[in-house]
Amino acid sequence: MRQINVQKIKIGDKNPLVLIAGPCVIESERHCLDTAKQIKDIAQESGIPFIFKSSFDKANRLSIGSYRGPGLKKGLEILHKIKQRLHIPILSDIHCSKDIAEASQVLDIIQIPAFLCRQTDIVVAVALTGKVINIKKGQFLAPWDILPIIKKIESTGNKSILITERGACFGYNNLVSDLRSLAIMRQFGYPVIYDATHSVQLPGGKGGCSGGQREFVAGLSRAAVAFGCEGLFLEAHPEPDKAPCDGPNMIDLKELQKLLRQIKRIEAAL
Repeated sequence: MRQINVQKIKIGDKNPLVLIAGPCVIESERHCLDTAKQIKDIAQESGIPFIFKSSFDKANRLSIGSYRGPGLKKGLEILHKIKQRLHIPILSDIHCSKDIAEASQVLDIIQIPAFLCRQTDIVVAVALTGKVINIKKGQFLAPWDILPIIKKIESTGNKSILITERGACFGYNNLVSDLRSLAIMRQFGYPVIYDATHSVQLPGGKGGCSGGQREFVAGLSRAAVAFGCEGLFLEAHPEPDKAPCDGPNMIDLKELQKLLRQIKRIEAAL
């Protein structure tokens, strides 16, 4: 398996499990900075390398009135401050080609959202930045369908790739995790991340927005690490029930430390 380097963090090739975590979307500079600091402290105490994530513009919201974030300019300013003050790598997602160049000046990892993972022009444009790319496997894809997307990225010469499993469609308004996909996608030679919080999402399950079942996040996280993956992706929030989006599937920061300690024990036993 190829080792992917993100600042000083090494992912894959038998390196320690990594944590990609943060609130779904940037709510304010203070909220984002405080949350990043809390997660950094928890991750350090647990001995897990940490990459901060949050979105500056969630363009794939179900409803026109749903909160999307502060937008490209303000959002990147906030993420840059967090990167400089806390000395941690930053991941965020892009939803249109025009944002890629500016986002690449701040982000350490550019994420291709699940709904856009087959959009060739966006995938290739992100790959051409030379940045590490995190591909979210679409809920509508079989695990082996990620290979042609990897080939699109490799065609540019970029081989800094992460693959993230985030659940598969299971009827209407529901997702299910098939952990076999972790093993299948690892065969393609790149680190595989398990997104436990989006895997418990209920897409559109609340009518105008998505629901979720955060009570299953911890169990699925433990199962994925035991089954085999290179990192966990967890959206986390100090008050998820008050979050403007994806609250039902985000983990409460108060529960994060306990979960990470469990994860480290599982990792040590493998």
